[in-house]
Amino acid sequence: MSNSRRQLSMGVDEAVTAFRAGSPVLIHDASDREGETDLVYPARAVRPDTVRRLRNDAGGLVCVAVADRVARQWDLPFIQEALNHPTTANRDLEYDERSSFSLTVNHHDTDTGITDEDRALTIPTLGTAAAAPENLDFPATFRAPGHVYLLRAAPDSLGDRQGHTELGIALAEMAELSPAVVVCEMLDDETGRARSPVSAKAYADRNDLQYVDGERLVEQFG
Repeated sequence: MSNSRRQLSMGVDEAVTAFRAGSPVLIHDASDREGETDLVYPARAVRPDTVRRLRNDAGGLVCVAVADRVARQWDLPFIQEALNHPTTANRDLEYDERSSFSLTVNHHDTDTGITDEDRALTIPTLGTAAAAPENLDFPATFRAPGHVYLLRAAPDSLGDRQGHTELGIALAEMAELSPAVVVCEMLDDETGRARSPVSAKAYADRNDLQYVDGERLVEQFG
């Protein structure tokens, strides 16, 4: 194995090991795509302190991505295809052909749905259920609209699309976890823009977390 290939495998292997243990991983997609780094957790590992970290340290939109087969079992649409509104006709995205957004949901047992405790009920329920989606009565468990944004991965995963939705699902599958992950964009408090890769890597180093480039996950997953 070449040095570059060995370094590639080591970086991904370390991220997979950390993720399997329930630790978050920082994933940068690509400079020619969104150019963003997301803080990514296994959905089933989310607790109230996880939601606080996502709010305070990442700052973007807290979403749960699920594999296409899970979305199909739960009859989750791509929301732009389900809405009957003129705005859905304007689908031009600079970084991709379409959005992964599906429904927004709350667990039926939540109050408002937005508190750390409420989201820490909705999210791990999704994560656990994704391991055997056929066993979940989705409408009986969740209500929509809610405060947890669902993302639906592309049918052929990274073969179709290489966004954080698919990168996170690939990482979960490599870690042999249920195909449901939390993704949240890391924003810069000073600029209001996405954290630069240098800043995101520094955050990972300070907090003893793994940082991985999306292209490494794509190569290793393939």
